[in-house]
Amino acid sequence: MRSPKLSRKSVLVTSVAGAVAAVGGGAVIAGAAARRGGGDAPGDAVDETTEAAPDWVETQLASMSLEDKVGQLFMVYVHGESADTDQSEAVASNRERLGADNGAAFVAAYKPGGIIYFDWANGLTDPGQIAALSNGLQEAAGDVPLLIATDQEYGSVVRIGEPATQFPGAMPLGATRDLEAAHEAAQIAGAELRAMGLNQNFAPDADVNVDPANPVIGVRSFGSDSALVAEFTTAQVGGYQAGGVAVSAKHFPGHGDTGTDSHVGLPVITHTTEEWERIDAPPFVAAIAAGADMVMSAHIQFPALDDSLKPATLSEPILTGLLRDRLGFDGVIVTDALDMQGVRTEYGDERVPVLALLAGADLLLMPPDFPLAYEAVLAAVAAGELTEERIDASVRRLLALKHARGIPEAPMVDASAAADAVGTAEHLAVAADIAERSITLLANDGTLPFAGGSVLVTGWGENTTARLTESLAGLGVQAEALVTGEAPDAAAIASAVAAAEGRDLVVVTTFNVASGSAQADLVAALMDAGVPVVAAAVGTPYDAAGLPAVNASLASYSYTAPSLAALAKVITGALDPSGMLPVDVLSESGEVSYALGHGLHYA
Repeated sequence: MRSPKLSRKSVLVTSVAGAVAAVGGGAVIAGAAARRGGGDAPGDAVDETTEAAPDWVETQLASMSLEDKVGQLFMVYVHGESADTDQSEAVASNRERLGADNGAAFVAAYKPGGIIYFDWANGLTDPGQIAALSNGLQEAAGDVPLLIATDQEYGSVVRIGEPATQFPGAMPLGATRDLEAAHEAAQIAGAELRAMGLNQNFAPDADVNVDPANPVIGVRSFGSDSALVAEFTTAQVGGYQAGGVAVSAKHFPGHGDTGTDSHVGLPVITHTTEEWERIDAPPFVAAIAAGADMVMSAHIQFPALDDSLKPATLSEPILTGLLRDRLGFDGVIVTDALDMQGVRTEYGDERVPVLALLAGADLLLMPPDFPLAYEAVLAAVAAGELTEERIDASVRRLLALKHARGIPEAPMVDASAAADAVGTAEHLAVAADIAERSITLLANDGTLPFAGGSVLVTGWGENTTARLTESLAGLGVQAEALVTGEAPDAAAIASAVAAAEGRDLVVVTTFNVASGSAQADLVAALMDAGVPVVAAAVGTPYDAAGLPAVNASLASYSYTAPSLAALAKVITGALDPSGMLPVDVLSESGEVSYALGHGLHYA
């Protein structure tokens, strides 16, 4: 077992504590007023660090037309496995959304600040293909290279799959309590992304997940304790940057206490200002102190921070007054995706980009109609609603970020070497080690470790049940899988009960168990059948509070291959569980069923 280096952990904790202390009591970061510059319009703030920007930044800015500058404010996705694709479906999609045939043509015409990758848009089939796509886009960019980004949080949010190393994700890392492991995982992940031509990752997630029913964060968070999340955020900011990629802490001012998904609605955070300072702010303060390149805004209403009820993405009091002025963030403010419903509920797609810039944003992510958004920003400058000086301030920040990360000096990568740098045996071993130390044993009446015999693996997830069954079989256990899904009906439950007959153990994988969930009915029926039952939560550990009493309860926080292999080892006793809950698991009445830090061992 890896022992955290106390020197590293001590430094991390000290830096976090010092940074967080700067927020308390309504303290205002010194020099905030000076950073506002002399602009009259909201969002006219000029970053103090850009006043001493490298010559490269000023040279590039001076060579840009207004149209070029406005292009830099956008990051979009393009369709196609190559930059110059002529595949008809990709060309049609690009024309509809971007007004160009392919990525290379779009980049050459509009000179965007960046491109974001998604598997469904770019294929992302193998490291060599991804690297070649990146090189083709950078070649089209010319003198001002692109930020090439993705959302590679790992765990439940991952865009580039195998052979890239698949780490378990944020909450499993929180369960290890190992800051060194968090740094190492991010450094490896950053190096793999950089080998494929990516230079920006939209991670880590700095949200404190205090709502068990949160439909959009959950295991993407390191936990429900602000100090723990702040420490792990700090570790990962440094790790990703050491691996060669820029980072973005998200989702400011905090998306951890909501029952609404901002992809489909507009969440409201009801925390008071004091609660925000105590719960939500510390991880962002820590990220800023650690030198995070970007902070991503949230499409949430936060009445205590802005009583106009504008989404934070469009809120000048939140982005400029709070993030820039009070917290002293000098980097790039990036919006969450502008095609999400949370930011489109009150305003048209042509107004959202302008309002985000007025609020203080620098980089506009994924507008649903790029030509409309681009022309709207140009029109706002022509009408005097936005000044060119305001545009320049954001472009300076973006150029300074690119320069600071060394992107202009080395925008291209060796596509032929990408495969050898990704998913190495050493990297996979680190992912497996993290997974093994994250598995948390919540309850056990002596059923575990399993002494041997026949096992039925049932419950949520076709791939999950199959992989867990395969892992158990690899450890010498006779195991069979029967998937019943997220909402098993009476027939599925009856099939599982019948399949359990004569077994020595039943393992039920659960996911998103809510009040009245049919997964609880499945577990109850299996318990009534008289076979020992182990419940394994492969998403959030909150499932444990929504199930009837079982013989043993485990949390893996993840359904990645390393986590399921580790889960099998714990079930069979090949591994002693050592994970500790990074959240409080509450009952329906609000009482603590399993407290933060809880975790049983065999020995």
